[in-house]
Amino acid sequence: MNIKVAETAGFCFGVQRAVDRVYELIGSDAAPIYTLGPIIHNEEVVSDLEKKGVAVICEEELGSLKGGTVVIRSHGVGRKVYNTIKKYGLGYVDVTCPFVLKIHKIVERESSRGAHIVIIGDPDHPEVQGICGWCQGTYTVIRNAEDAEKFNISPEKEVCVVSQTTFNYNKFQELVEILRKKSYDNNVLNILNILNTICNATEERQREAKNIAGEVDTMLVVGGRHSSNTQKLFEICKKECGNTYYIQTPVDLDSEMFQCSSCVGITAGASTPKKIIEEVQEHVRVKF
Repeated sequence: MNIKVAETAGFCFGVQRAVDRVYELIGSDAAPIYTLGPIIHNEEVVSDLEKKGVAVICEEELGSLKGGTVVIRSHGVGRKVYNTIKKYGLGYVDVTCPFVLKIHKIVERESSRGAHIVIIGDPDHPEVQGICGWCQGTYTVIRNAEDAEKFNISPEKEVCVVSQTTFNYNKFQELVEILRKKSYDNNVLNILNILNTICNATEERQREAKNIAGEVDTMLVVGGRHSSNTQKLFEICKKECGNTYYIQTPVDLDSEMFQCSSCVGITAGASTPKKIIEEVQEHVRVKF
């Protein structure tokens, strides 16, 4: 069986940096180590860190900590969280992705100038929630076309548009087009600027996954169930290859997935370790 593995599959720069930093802290003077939410959306990695003494906590638990170090994950957090950490005198290590930090600075700057911030992304995703936490005034999160069509604000208010770094690039373009149309046709939106803040790694990963899915009989998308970028990869691949499956580990593979398949494609989200991708590849080669 022919197997095509995406070159862009697996940890992105921001995730690799965050995970490496947490492992470096284990056993150091910084212990005990706490991550503010799972360091990445991958159950295997989080479980391994827990075995090594790294605890996952939420913002509400910060006040009950007695020392130790809090790790701010790559998704980033709002200004309020930094203030809370400092209020309780806790040590912290900030591994927010540089691309996310850039968005924080943009929304803080533009909102302080009076602009209304529009964030294209998932309102339930921690990255988006962190971005909202840097807005100095009004903001709106737009997830889909319905949200974009409903969005309305005084033409006197300038609008600045940014995006979640892992958002589907094609969907971003579609939603931006809806906003532009409202601006041009009805002059109901005063759009100051539209900034495509989807990171390059995400765009390249989505583009390669789409191309591979269009060339194979079966497509496997590997990643944690709570990984936003993996979910988007699955959506993209499913449109190109009806026989697309979302799996977390080789355990999820089934022979029915490969019936009448001579070519299999594999991609993975930014939170998927290289080891798991290799295990899936080997399992497909040996078992099927």
